[in-house]
Amino acid sequence: MMTYLSIGLVLKPQGLKGELKVKPLTEDPKRFDRLDYVLIKDESKKDNVYIEHKIERSRHSKGFVYLKLEQIDSIEDAEILRNQYLWIPRELAIKLSEDTFFIGDIIGCTVVTIEGKSLGQVSNVIKTGSNDVYEIKSNGGQLLLPAIKKVVKEVDINAARIVVDLTDMKGLLDDED
Repeated sequence: MMTYLSIGLVLKPQGLKGELKVKPLTEDPKRFDRLDYVLIKDESKKDNVYIEHKIERSRHSKGFVYLKLEQIDSIEDAEILRNQYLWIPRELAIKLSEDTFFIGDIIGCTVVTIEGKSLGQVSNVIKTGSNDVYEIKSNGGQLLLPAIKKVVKEVDINAARIVVDLTDMKGLLDDED
């Protein structure tokens, strides 16, 4: 499991005084209003080093979050943060309902069928609106699986393993008739 979770992506500076336009990567963008700080990875370090940035204020408009962080006081300061992810420690994460998981925990999981055949690893989670779709990469290429109860039978985040039932999805795999 990841120690930190990404909750937003800095798109660009907003205005001249260091405000940031952020694409929220959370289902509850208002959560930014309840945070005291966010973390930003220091890309100059080889190890994952996160720098804490205190939130001075936040506002919302048209699906975006606008943040003013302490010590980011100019467009030049804000420009340095373009395309950076905003992170929080896992202990600040919202509580999820049963059978829901953080995307960061799903990515990297090994996917196996109920028969034990390995399909590869989840490389991406695509949000479609009605249900998520897991993009699975293996030596054989790419596979897209709907993340629905009929298909996904078990998710074990601690073991980084997802068990799927492809019984009703004939023809999905290349080696099937």
